[in-house]
Amino acid sequence: MVMVKNTSDKWRMCIDYTDLNKACPNDPYPLPSIDRLVDGASRYGFLSFMDMYFGYNQIRMHPLDEAKTTFIIDNSIAPMIFKEQIGHEIKVYVDDMVVKSPNENRHCEALAGVFVVLRKHMLKLNLEKCSFDVQDGKFLGFMLTLRGIKANPKKCEVGINMQSPKNVKEV
Repeated sequence: MVMVKNTSDKWRMCIDYTDLNKACPNDPYPLPSIDRLVDGASRYGFLSFMDMYFGYNQIRMHPLDEAKTTFIIDNSIAPMIFKEQIGHEIKVYVDDMVVKSPNENRHCEALAGVFVVLRKHMLKLNLEKCSFDVQDGKFLGFMLTLRGIKANPKKCEVGINMQSPKNVKEV
């Protein structure tokens, strides 16, 4: 067991399942390419960004196996749960989701479908990290807009605030 500090300076207890994962069969639903997800979600007029609250900790495992661990994990992950909608108007990476639509009606329909799936699997969203019906926003560290992908201002700050080298050694 290890304690991990997340980006909002809150501590979370985690278990290192590295050895257990090595003994498990390969995941039949591999994680998608971040570049493809981001590119496929840009250039849409209606966007909604969602983050599942504590990600995998919400997903249920088989009831008979729950007593063997303090955490609850299922044999399926978010991409499998949303498999019917992925590739259409939703992009999912672990516990981050974006719903993208060309018009408001389709956007409302897609969001309604996502909420049905979330309710069915008893998954909760972290509302502090969600934004609905917006024209741009951050997904996996990239800024998505109607015009395409923009540089993330927070990531640009590092380069802008970097001091110029003062001698040959600093170069």
